[in-house]
Order: sequence, then structure tokens, then C-alpha cells
Amino acid sequence: MSGKITGISGPVVTTDMQGLKLNEKVSVGCGKLTGEAIRIEKAQAVIQVYEDTRGVGLHEPVTATGMPLHVRLGPGMLSEMYDGLQRPLERLLAEQGPFLIAGKEVDVLDYSRTWKHVPLKSEGDTLLQGEFFGYVEEGSFRHYLAYPTSSQSSRGDGKRPSKRRIASIKEGAFTLGEPLGTLDDGTEFFAWHDWPVRIPKPFKKKATSNEPLITGQRSIDLMFPIARGGTAVMPGGFGTGKTVLEQSIAKYADVDIVIYVGCGERGNEMADLIEEFRVLSDPWASKPLMERTVLVVNTSNMPVAAREASIYTAVTIAEYYRDMGFHVLLLADSLSRWAEAMREISASLEEMPGEEGYPTYLSSRLAGFFERAGVVETISGRNGSLTMILSVSPAGADFTEPVTQACLRATGASLILDTSLAYSRHYPAINWNQSYSLYTTELSEYFKEKVAEQWPALQVRCREILQKEESLKEVIEIIGVSGLQDDDRLLITIAEKIRTELLSQNAFSDDAFSPPEKTFSIMERIIRFYDMAESRLKNGEPLEDVLKEGGTAV
Repeated sequence: MSGKITGISGPVVTTDMQGLKLNEKVSVGCGKLTGEAIRIEKAQAVIQVYEDTRGVGLHEPVTATGMPLHVRLGPGMLSEMYDGLQRPLERLLAEQGPFLIAGKEVDVLDYSRTWKHVPLKSEGDTLLQGEFFGYVEEGSFRHYLAYPTSSQSSRGDGKRPSKRRIASIKEGAFTLGEPLGTLDDGTEFFAWHDWPVRIPKPFKKKATSNEPLITGQRSIDLMFPIARGGTAVMPGGFGTGKTVLEQSIAKYADVDIVIYVGCGERGNEMADLIEEFRVLSDPWASKPLMERTVLVVNTSNMPVAAREASIYTAVTIAEYYRDMGFHVLLLADSLSRWAEAMREISASLEEMPGEEGYPTYLSSRLAGFFERAGVVETISGRNGSLTMILSVSPAGADFTEPVTQACLRATGASLILDTSLAYSRHYPAINWNQSYSLYTTELSEYFKEKVAEQWPALQVRCREILQKEESLKEVIEIIGVSGLQDDDRLLITIAEKIRTELLSQNAFSDDAFSPPEKTFSIMERIIRFYDMAESRLKNGEPLEDVLKEGGTAV
């Protein structure tokens, strides 16, 4: 099926082609640019083009591919670097040089690489869609191979499809271009399969997580814990350390696989990230960090349509590894750039704008994306999780703008990054008075059992001390610290110790990762000193003497 271009407006073109399906992938123009049908009308179809449309003219051909916009999932994705459409950038660099050719397609997976297949099924066995039939070894991971489910029924209902019987199955060395077996109806199955990026991969059921995602950041694990399979956003203005904090979490978080998507960020930041990940060792396995990482790279100078697709590419790859029973962490930097791309596309479509020009469906799109996180029982019967930590970059650190507010309504934790803390060199610059986590109560039992019985109680004490310090700030501005009562001066001193010794971490030092046991040890020492100092004050001892013994100046 083909047609011709009848109109061009930025990244959006119209065509006289009829019979297209919504979200179908198409080839646009003589340069065969990648596009997607985003609106179907009676006499024409509207195509979102994922590459620069400069030079594309009217009446150039548009050809349908018969498939939705999709990614190819299979062995060899770990340690790879893709763009927003899952094109392998390093192989493109090797074939085309630093200046990529628009419309030039390259195989997503390496079909020349040899793998060793270990079958889990035999000839004559039954095979269900979504069930594993074998595995290959990929680095330190066992990469399970599944007969793919149908995207037509993948709404998370977990319904098991009809059975098929295996007619033949291969064992030993193979390449990705070779089929690994056939079914009784003659259907061949491979080590890879395609999946539409805008449709969530199916599962049996979701579960409530009672385990935290240990990030190694004391201000997060102690004050605002994130559940494994939960969601968190990090809103912060320019220079508040969003990128460094996300990179620290990517390095040290207690997960199996990390998917990092740069969604419209500056090219130099992504270049620094790539260079750092290549030389760093994985602190959990003493291997290169890239061996368990997939990078989806999209910078601010790339076409906005590809930026809009990049987070869907990343989350589909994350769901693929989740279905193998892995714990997966998805990091995005940042959702603001993604929303801006969606706003530009909406403007090209001449849709009715919402607040600040964003489309009226911004909140529903974000909520639908957040829903793809969670702890699930997969169709294969395994338990896997997908946790999301996503940064937001509101202009001028204005947290009332639409993207931040839409994220806050849908997420389970909000880590507000404070400009004043960042300018005072307090990192991570998480504001302890404005941030929150809805997972704190349900995760308390885990910390009581696994770390220390006193964890929840000391956690509450730290929050109370910081809140009381905040209420004393107005008084201090009027009368100064010296005008306070001794017990208030002690509280101010302890709050300072909590901020500098407990909540502050240098991402470029040995203190970059703090296990919960170390976090508890620091917290317990500070609170124990506070209780001792309070007791001595009540017995009439001078505050100066009490603080001097604790090594703290007044």
C-alpha cells in the first residue's frame, strides 16, 4: 500500500494514502524516512516522521510497512547504545561515519555473532505463547528465549493462549538469522521477536512490593524510600544535580539491569555518561558496568519526534528483561524534554492546546507510561520488577508547571531538588521538607527485619528534628542563634549534623554508595548523641561543655 505526500508541517506530513492503521510504521519520501501514522481521517492520514523532514517535497511516495512502530528484542542488547528508534549507534558509526545518513537502516541486533542455545523444551513438547523454550549465556546473565505473545491481546490480563506442539528444536551454536525450531503448524520461532513500543508487554498479575530499591543514597533510602517496582520523579531546576544523581543511582542501585534513556538532554552530558559507564566497574559484580546496561541516547539536537518515541523504546526493552525475572531499573533524563517534543507535535497537528501549550492528553499519557512499572508475575511464571526513576526539568524551577504537576499526580515518590541546597554545595540537593514518598509505611517492616528494629523510630526522629529546625528559622532571623534557649540551640546543632553527615554525600568519593547498615549506623550515632546531650542539659550542664565532648562547636 502506498500514497503520496500532500502536506508538510515540521515533523508531521499528510498523505492521501487510505487503509493505514493507527500507529502503523511507514516509509516517507524518496529518502525512506521512518514515520508512524498518528491520525487516520477519511481522505488522508497524518504521519509523524522520526527524522528531519528538510528536503522532503510534496508528492514524494509514502509506503506502508504493515507493522506498528516496534523494537526487536533478543540477545545482544546489553551494553548496546541505541537512538530513540533502537538504531545501534556504534554500528552506524562504523558503517557511515560520524554523520548519519537519514533513512539508512541497520540491523538492530548483530546477526553475525554466534550464540550457544541450550533448549528447555524437546520435540513433541507443548509450547505456550510467552513460555521459555531455551536460553543463551550473555555475559553473567542467562538470557531466556520465549515464544512471543500476541500484541493483539497484551493488555496485562495474563490470559494464556492455546497450546502449540514443537516439531523440531535446535541445540548448540547458531546465529540470530537462523530459526531455532518449528511448531506443528510449520511456524518457525527465533531467538528474537518484535514488539510494538506503545503496547505494554503482558503478564499474569501485578503484586504489591514490600521491598525497597536500595539506591545507596542515604537521603533516598532513609527519608524517601522507593519500592522495588515503584515510580519516582526528581523535579529540579538547572544545576541542581539531576544528571549526577541519576548516574549515581544507575551505578549503585541494587538491580540486575539498568536502562538509561537520555531524552533530549545536552549532547555533552550524554557523552560524559557514555564515557563514564565504559570505564566504571560494576560495584555489585566487579565487572564493567556496561555489561548490565542499555543506553537509549537522544539529545536536544535530534528530531523531536524521535525524542517522543525514545521513552517507549526504553520501557519496552525494560519490560523484555523484566519478563525473564530480572529486577530492572529505568532512568530517564528528562521527561520535560519528552513533553516538549509532544507539545511541538501537537502544535503541528493543530490540536487544541492545554495549559502552557501542552496537549490536553499530557496527564493521561504520563499516567499510562507510569503504569508500565511494577512487580509482576510473568506469563512464564517468574517474578520480575520494573522500577522507574525519572527526572523533570521545569523552567526556572517552577514546580507548578504542567509536566511536574502531571508527574506528581501519577508517581509514588517525589524527590524535589532544591536550588538553594545545590548552590550551597549540599548534594544530593533533595529538599527534605518538600519531598515525599508514599512507600515509607509499607517498607518500614522490611527495614525493621533486615537492617534494625529501631530504623522506623529513628527515621521519624530525624524528620521531626529537621521540621523543628525549619520552624525555628524565622526566630533565628530575628534574634540570632545566640538568643535561643539551650535546648533549641542543641536541636539546631543536631539538625546540622543530620544534614551534613547523614543526608549529604559526595558522588565522586568513597561515600558515593552507602548500604542501609552504614546509613543506620550514622543515624543511630547522631540520635544517641542528641539524647545524651538532652539528658545532660536537663541536669544543668552548660551546652558548651556538652557539645565540646561530642566534638561539635556551638
